[in-house]
Order: sequence, then structure tokens, then C-alpha cells
Amino acid sequence: MTTLDTYETRCEQLFLAGGNAAVRRAAQEGLDALGPQPDLYCRLALGHAAEDEDDHDDLAEEAFRAGLALDRDHLGLLAGYAELCLRADAFDHPGRADRAVALSRRLKELAPESPESAEADRLAAAERWARRGYWEDLRMAAVQGAIASGHTQEQARDLDADLAAGGDAVRAADPTDRAAAVRAATVEALAGPRNAPVRFLGRHRTVVWALSCCLALVTNQLLRQTGTVESLSLWGYLWLLPVLLVDRRFAAVRKEAEARYVTRLETELAAGHDRETLVRP
Repeated sequence: MTTLDTYETRCEQLFLAGGNAAVRRAAQEGLDALGPQPDLYCRLALGHAAEDEDDHDDLAEEAFRAGLALDRDHLGLLAGYAELCLRADAFDHPGRADRAVALSRRLKELAPESPESAEADRLAAAERWARRGYWEDLRMAAVQGAIASGHTQEQARDLDADLAAGGDAVRAADPTDRAAAVRAATVEALAGPRNAPVRFLGRHRTVVWALSCCLALVTNQLLRQTGTVESLSLWGYLWLLPVLLVDRRFAAVRKEAEARYVTRLETELAAGHDRETLVRP
């Protein structure tokens, strides 16, 4: 019989890989096999909460409450539920938002802030997020944009290197390695002469983005000065379209590759657990 620790490890690996749906399947499989378990309800709830969608938030709350009904002082459940409530819209979900106070207070009683308390750190981060203002939102958006830009440029440089090497090595790389899976999928999707402009724009994204912004501003100014448009012009921003399309293309390849990686990981973990069950007396 598969143990609770086995399901916990399986959920943890899938969660770190970004496989939220796979986490939910593994946690539910554990609940079906072992019966109600606070730890597995916590995994199930976190797998729903990570989707950041209303329907999943409702299911996450159900799982958090089911787990806390079994263990009202479970730190993981308290931290996850408090974070969910702190992130809830007070207008759309007033009850959920109100519950954040009691949950946060209880968690702080059980796990005071300290370097050893991961749950307290998580709660503190959620509280900072809940207190954020307009400028913090702008800063977070800028940081996320910079991260996406870095991913695109790194992916394009890796693609050039892999194509220069012939592409065969990366195609034959271990598909269970996340980075190798992304590189192989990128070679498969963006190789060939017709994708040369996509590769060029991706490799020089920062420079192209800056140039496109300058061209957009100049174009809009010229359109107003020449009387082509009478007031505000947005036509110049069409210069940004190629960069946005390239970003979407690279991001789509990464998303598809990571989905394949999670599927393979889930299959391997399930197969390993099946073998473990078979060898048990």
C-alpha cells in the first residue's frame, strides 16, 4: 500500500514542476486510497489556489476547510487558507476576506515569525501583497516584464547555439530534464529559414523593443504634426506588434514544453509508486 509520505513527495515534486493539475490528481488519488488526510487536503487546496481563478479558489477553500476540520492547527492549511483569504476581493468575496484576520492571528500564535517558520514567512509575504499600492503594482508588472524578456532572450540564444550544433544533441537530450525539454521543443518549433526573423527579434529583444518604442513615439508625433490625425494617435504603436508576437511565440513554446515535462514527470512518479506497491509484501 502506498504511504502518505509517498503521496506527499509526489505532490511536492509535481508542485515544484508547476503541474498544478497533476498535484490535484495526485492528492485526490491519495485521499481516495488513504481516506481523509490533512496533509493531502493541503496539497489539493494549494493545487487549486495556484490557478488564481474564481472556480479554483472556491474548490481550494472547500479543501482547506475539510483539512482544518481534521486538524485545526495544521500550519500548512492555516498558512495557505490565510493567503487565499488575503488575496480575495473584499467586494466579491467579503466572507472569505474577513476570515483572513482570524486565520492570520491563529497562525501567528502557533508559528511566530522566525527564520525557521516557513509558514510565518509565507503569511508575511501575503500580508505585504495585500497592503500593496498602485506603485507596487506597477513595479511588480515591470519586474514580471523584465523576467519575461530575459526568458525570451535566453531561449533565443540557446536556440541559436543548438542550431549551430546541428540540433541533434538537444533533440536527443533527456526529456525528463526541464531545461532540456524546453530547448528541444524550441528547436522543433522555431528551426528553419522562415523562423529566422523570430529568432533574430528574440535574440535582440531589448534593443528591438527600445527601437520600436522610439519609432512608435516618432510616428505618432509625425501623424499629429502632418494633420493625418487630429488628436491622440495610436497608430505608431503598431511598431510594437512584432515584438509582442515574438514574445507570445516563445512563451507558447515554453508553456507547451513545460506541460509535456510535467506529464512525463507525473507518469514516471506514478509508475515508480506502482512498482513500489508491487514489491511490498
